[in-house]
Amino acid sequence: MEAGVLLRSVTPANLLRRRFTARRRSTMASLSPQGGYRGPKPKREWVSEWVSKNDDLVRSLPIYVGGVSILAVLFNRTVSGIAPVADASSSQSRADLLALGLAVTNILNGLVWLSIRLKYISVVNPDGVECRRMSNHLPDSVVSELLWVWESLSDVTCCRSLVVIYDGIFILQIGFAEKNYTNGSEAVVVDVEKLMQGSLYSGAVRSGSQSYLANLSLYPGKSELPFLPSNTQAVILQPLGDKGLAVVGGDTIRGFTTSDQAWITLIGEKLDATLEKVSSETPLTVQPKS
Repeated sequence: MEAGVLLRSVTPANLLRRRFTARRRSTMASLSPQGGYRGPKPKREWVSEWVSKNDDLVRSLPIYVGGVSILAVLFNRTVSGIAPVADASSSQSRADLLALGLAVTNILNGLVWLSIRLKYISVVNPDGVECRRMSNHLPDSVVSELLWVWESLSDVTCCRSLVVIYDGIFILQIGFAEKNYTNGSEAVVVDVEKLMQGSLYSGAVRSGSQSYLANLSLYPGKSELPFLPSNTQAVILQPLGDKGLAVVGGDTIRGFTTSDQAWITLIGEKLDATLEKVSSETPLTVQPKS
């Protein structure tokens, strides 16, 4: 009885010691003498690499297969001694008709593949001038937060223009803006009253949710944003509570990802809380400063 208890108490310790030693050896073996990792390397996708390098050939491959299939059916019917006229009572004729139908389907499929091409979307340089305008008498904490918002968006997203208005007051215009040709090289000033009367502003604030214009050129409402560069590709209208709006302009069509949109939503909520606190303590002034 004592020997059995002793064996049961010793065996787990030996097993644990062996497992620890084996794991330690495997860990040491996975490191090269120089300290580099010598574990399993990721497998290369040879098929996907070959397809990407031979895109035109792969797209036209169904046409070749369909053409060869039609020739094979005709050759088989010629050498088999069957009459060239299709006979519904003949199993060979039915099989040939089915093979011809599949071959024609392959050819049509290849033609569709050749007609469909990926449209590569490139980054567009904003056609405008850089500006940096802020409302007067903003606390330093708000100014630093606005600059942080701009730096965060311009660094990690396709944002190239940012305009913020709150409680009917101009707050910020930074980044690229449309050039005012009647005033030399200055940027177009944001007309807050005109913007608030537009459908884009009222629709975004009324809904209380973010509005993403992924391809701005397709929306007739772009005329309500004359302060943005004329070649702005995408715009996000982010409501700041029910009192303001942030207009985020991008340089790429559909350039704002779902993560970017969620991030901008959180930034809008933070800006709303900050500006609401400031406006309740000290009224914001209308005059902007450069």
